[in-house]
Amino acid sequence: MKPQIVAIIGAGPVGLAAGAQALERGLTPIIFEQGTEVAHAIRQWQHVKMFSPWEFNVDTAAEKLLNNTGWDRPDDDELPTGGELIERYIEPLGTQTILKQYIKLSAKVTAISRVGLDKLMTEGREKAKFEIRYTQDDKQQVALADAVIDISGTWFTPNPAGSNGLPAFGEPEAAAHISYVMPDVLGKKREQFANKRVAVLGGGHSAVGTILDLVALKEEAPDTDITWLVRGEDTERSFGGGDNDQIEARGALGTKFKHLIEGGKIRIKSGFYLSHIAQQTDGLKISSGAVEEDKYVTVDELVVSTGFRPDYSFATELRLELDPATECPPILAPMIDPNVHSCGTVRPHGARELAQPETGFYIAGMKSYGRAPTFLMITGYEQVRSIIADIVGDKEGAARVELVLPETGVCSAPLDNDNEEECCAPS
Repeated sequence: MKPQIVAIIGAGPVGLAAGAQALERGLTPIIFEQGTEVAHAIRQWQHVKMFSPWEFNVDTAAEKLLNNTGWDRPDDDELPTGGELIERYIEPLGTQTILKQYIKLSAKVTAISRVGLDKLMTEGREKAKFEIRYTQDDKQQVALADAVIDISGTWFTPNPAGSNGLPAFGEPEAAAHISYVMPDVLGKKREQFANKRVAVLGGGHSAVGTILDLVALKEEAPDTDITWLVRGEDTERSFGGGDNDQIEARGALGTKFKHLIEGGKIRIKSGFYLSHIAQQTDGLKISSGAVEEDKYVTVDELVVSTGFRPDYSFATELRLELDPATECPPILAPMIDPNVHSCGTVRPHGARELAQPETGFYIAGMKSYGRAPTFLMITGYEQVRSIIADIVGDKEGAARVELVLPETGVCSAPLDNDNEEECCAPS
């Protein structure tokens, strides 16, 4: 029996692209979105200016659907905010095209299994349909599908502040003064941060972006005090590839941050392995697990920008294989594991790298990277194009690479045999 129905978890840009690709291939998608609107996660960071221009943000199959509505495609070189991405692309795609009839809003997937088979049972497994349980309108409901693509993302499971991967002691109790990822410090959250002592923990793009916003806030609220907490000793990794980055805005972000640091406008505490957060009368005392007694800082607000982690709690009855460190599909792991490969330049990949031992189940989008960073939206579009081709039996199309990704211009991983191409070279 040829597959007919593909369940897609998540109605963000990659989830909707998967739906468009499915329709193009004659499949019937069911797209589950836990939010009340499409792009529920992006709405949490719609104030953020993206460093990838429109050229890298529009899926080809999705664009065909939009063109049928008279859609006005934005200029390729323009840099949208998250809000503009929703308004000018995702919202029209999810509400004005044929995709609308395949989207289930306020539908949170709670469990997936095979019809009549638990994880232990093998005979007949590949032919059994997937049973997807979800809640909608406070009722538990069931849908059946021939294949499932998990594109549920990682936004709502940010990493905690503790350097050991666990919440720091006192972190839950101090939640009222802790923000995660990239709070809107220049907009909705301005009063929370203006003229306050603020510490930002993390070394990736989210931390850098938040610090730059705080510096801009300081120009209007001069008593705003900024401390950058870095777990490692090497702060230069946060500067990125600069002029060598083929995504110009991403390189410029790192360059601007580098000049800011060199200008001494931000207090830096490197080697800061956060372990304790204590609420005191004069603010939050944030302590490092280091031996030195002076490894602490007292602030009013803490921003934790330490990345994300995937949530597989609804897939416990499926046969999954994940890399033990990154929690991503194991074939993909060597390409994105920052312990091995830190340049952020990842060759295009698809069904082969993302498939699971549970035949017909795939992990795509940001979630496919597990705990690793550097994901680009256009990477997700190529992933789902390949996956849909694989589902319909087009193995040649699934294996074909139809994407050239821009280089980041930086690679800090140690290389063997003095081979400068080794870290980023295609396998």
